[in-house]
Amino acid sequence: MSTVPTVTLRNGLELPALGMGTWPMDNAQAADAVAAAVEAGYRLFDTAENYGNEAGVGEGIRRSGIARSDVVITTKFNKQWHSRDGVRRAFDASARRLGTEYIDLLLVHWPNPDQDRYGEAVLGLAGLLEEGLIRGIGVSNFKPAHLQRLAEAGVIPDLNQIQVDPRHVREASRQANNRLGIVTESWSPLGRDGGLLEDTVVTALAAKYGKTPGQIVLRWHVQQGLVPIPKASSPAHLAENLAVFDFALEETEIADLSALDTGEAGILDSDSFGH
Repeated sequence: MSTVPTVTLRNGLELPALGMGTWPMDNAQAADAVAAAVEAGYRLFDTAENYGNEAGVGEGIRRSGIARSDVVITTKFNKQWHSRDGVRRAFDASARRLGTEYIDLLLVHWPNPDQDRYGEAVLGLAGLLEEGLIRGIGVSNFKPAHLQRLAEAGVIPDLNQIQVDPRHVREASRQANNRLGIVTESWSPLGRDGGLLEDTVVTALAAKYGKTPGQIVLRWHVQQGLVPIPKASSPAHLAENLAVFDFALEETEIADLSALDTGEAGILDSDSFGH
């Protein structure tokens, strides 16, 4: 079983440096995959209200027999809950579905600036943190401008989950996170269409290190302090994704992978998209 190092969030929470994503699994698939992932060594699990599989994630953790305190659960809530009272209701509903008394990281799933209530949502999370119902404040898909508004209001999240991979390096967003002491968590860390894993830069490095293309890309994330949450369900795939802590890429190789960046092409614009 692999042992995963941790990344420390600004409030002190120890976050596993690599986790498991669960979209688009249903409850039954998530329960099976999470139970298998715990066995493989995973301790960080990502879900969301919008995925419709929180109950399955909770069931998988219980089925594994691991202590609740030994895993980190991240979930996210939709825009209808963007108010202080709404965030509490979102927490109550997610905690009930997960079958847990507390949630490690609760995230605003999208900023939805058109309704202009994400600041209230984050203040609601701050209240839950004070009460000990959550262990960290999270946002997802927040741009630098969104984070700046939060900082000006005096509430800075611990984590921002954004789409990142070598074709979508997101330098401006990552720099904004770093400036504020926010850990960047990478969703779709292996790319969304499969093409990244066939790129000759990736496959050449895979051949050099005796690793799979996916392991090369995940190493690119963790070596830069990003926390990737790749989706996997089979025991073999789960084990493969976790086996990235026994080698290191050279700095020039990190740069070669980052040079695959295509800018904002293919990025969902969180100023206009959200749920």
